[in-house]
Amino acid sequence: MKVGVLQFFGWRDRSIPLEDVYRRALERIKIMDQTGYDAVWLAEHHFSSYSVCPSVHMMGMHVAGITKNLRIGTAVTLAAFYHPLRIAEEIALLDMFSGGRVNWGAGRGFDPVEMSVFGVQPEESTERFREAVEIVLQAWSSERLTFKGKFHNYEEVEVLPKPSQQPHPPAWVAASSEGAVEWAAGRGLSILMDPHSAHAEIARKRSLFQSGLEKAGHSIKGRDLPTARLMAIADTDEEAAVVASRGAYFTSRYIPKQAIAAFRSDGRMLEPQEHYMDDVIIHGSPERVVETLKRLEEEIPLDYLLLSPLSDRTFELFTEKVLPHVSG
Repeated sequence: MKVGVLQFFGWRDRSIPLEDVYRRALERIKIMDQTGYDAVWLAEHHFSSYSVCPSVHMMGMHVAGITKNLRIGTAVTLAAFYHPLRIAEEIALLDMFSGGRVNWGAGRGFDPVEMSVFGVQPEESTERFREAVEIVLQAWSSERLTFKGKFHNYEEVEVLPKPSQQPHPPAWVAASSEGAVEWAAGRGLSILMDPHSAHAEIARKRSLFQSGLEKAGHSIKGRDLPTARLMAIADTDEEAAVVASRGAYFTSRYIPKQAIAAFRSDGRMLEPQEHYMDDVIIHGSPERVVETLKRLEEEIPLDYLLLSPLSDRTFELFTEKVLPHVSG
């Protein structure tokens, strides 16, 4: 199992300076660089304390300067909110300055506040996102870009710099809906699996993705499919459950209640706390978490864990007592 970290920059307690949130996260990233993690994946959000990281590209450049081994992922660049050529330029620049360590993840976004403030109509967001992904990949792969789309048109534009990784950095798209999974599979793009779906729903969507790949003449072999899982670890199961409950409460305040049914294979509308505690957050002592991960490795299968720790202690215990038993 490969292991990366989905790094949020949550600011739950406003009495703590935001600079301390960034400092702790960057200290964690330095530890990751030396302890066998595959990548840090930076989470972009806007206009809330859920994750105060409005530019994963700028944050990625700072991470590149303090690490040597860790790959730097975006999870995700909210592509519908950007001019696509700026994405191509900025990610290519990050790839050059990091020595070719970028994993580019792109997503549509789902927060209605973000869409409203950026002037993106929800009914257009999927088309804007998909067109942006096509443009970025073509801009990296073409000496000069010619593209005619619904929202953007270019004629013989030289997009510079080109990324260090050729023909371009490995790319993923966030896929939390069936439509997104099917589109990615048809294009042969790899997917990032979300941190909010129940384990069974993750398994179902992965199976759907594999079937779609095969129908389109692509293979799932050799692909990393990072699967984000919220996690709470403490010395005892009881202590971990307390951490998990706090994380479930904070997360459910950001995720609309009506979205819960879409994150489940059974379609049930549970209370958010119940959904996260029972079927999403992996929680317990280090020993219990190892057992759970080994089970999910077979059931989903979970071959790339995108860890989202719900406390500093979770990250410490995972690094010391879980990572050596599951990574490889």
